[in-house]
Amino acid sequence: MAHIVFVERDGTRREVAAPLGLSVLEIAHKNGIDLEGACEGSLACATCHVVVDPQWAEKLTPPTEDEEDMLDLAFGLEKTSRLGCQIVMTEALDGLVVRLPRTS
Repeated sequence: MAHIVFVERDGTRREVAAPLGLSVLEIAHKNGIDLEGACEGSLACATCHVVVDPQWAEKLTPPTEDEEDMLDLAFGLEKTSRLGCQIVMTEALDGLVVRLPRTS
């Protein structure tokens, strides 16, 4: 099984199991990570905003125009910001590192 590392708002790193086919948002919820996801992954908000570690950003599929539109609503946007609901775990993403922004 793949793993993902969440860097929480206080800097704590939590490595958790990441079942293939689940989104970063779903994995966060299954592991008690404080990532809101108000629209439950329907790409209608930006509350699952995460910052992808730069070493991993190029390994992700590019964001869609709809995701970019929603990211425009996110606080603390960074160059590697993505929506957790749009990152789906694959074997190639084993070890993915994402940071929760300080504000959401």
